[in-house]
Amino acid sequence: MNTARIIVLAIAIGAGGIAAWLASGSDPRPVVQAPAPKLNTADVLIAKADIPLGQTIKPEDLQWQSWPADIISPNFIRKDARGNAIADLTGSIARSPFFAGEPVREVKLVKGNGSGFMAAILPSGMRAISTEISPETGAGGFILPNDRVDVILSRRERNGAAETINSEIILNNVRVLAIDQAIEEKGGQKVVVGKTATLELKPEQSETLARARQSGTLSLALRSLVDANEPALATEERRRGDTVNVVRFGVTSTTTTQK
Repeated sequence: MNTARIIVLAIAIGAGGIAAWLASGSDPRPVVQAPAPKLNTADVLIAKADIPLGQTIKPEDLQWQSWPADIISPNFIRKDARGNAIADLTGSIARSPFFAGEPVREVKLVKGNGSGFMAAILPSGMRAISTEISPETGAGGFILPNDRVDVILSRRERNGAAETINSEIILNNVRVLAIDQAIEEKGGQKVVVGKTATLELKPEQSETLARARQSGTLSLALRSLVDANEPALATEERRRGDTVNVVRFGVTSTTTTQK
């Protein structure tokens, strides 16, 4: 056999043996994963189910749930700080709705102490006063609790044969607390055609509304959500609008419109 062929064959056999040895000794070793760092948690009081506005809190409405300690707000109620919080809050009234899983904050609760829910949820210094409405004077039924409205007073005045109708905004940007007995939108209801609207007013505004009910017809004008947070305008700063003369059956009447 040619010497060169023998050398090549020997090299090939040697290379094959080295490859086999390397393959047999290169089994992957199992990777040992480092243990995950322990997450620091704390139990936070949450709403177990949806809690609507005005509902009295019961023990079964609340539960404790573990939360990452780093993201717990100071306003949340922690079990390690107030272990008896469920018993302490039982009987409170929800001033704002809670969603299931939402952390409970005491600012959204108030102790009723035997009072009705309306008195409990009414902000300090404010009054609840009702006025009659109809589809014509209540924006066709599209006013819902928590909407903001302007209250308009319309009065008829006679001067001889002429009849004058004056309209002016007497209350600006006030909150609707309830329509009839409904204090919130329920069951996807989009329209509440009620007979009574309860408004949240300051004491002096309550006096204005009480006088206005004896003076003429009251209407509620629904405000846009965009400008609902604008400050209320003082009555003396409101501008009177244009006057329109209307002749009906030979009788002239004057209607004042707002600008």
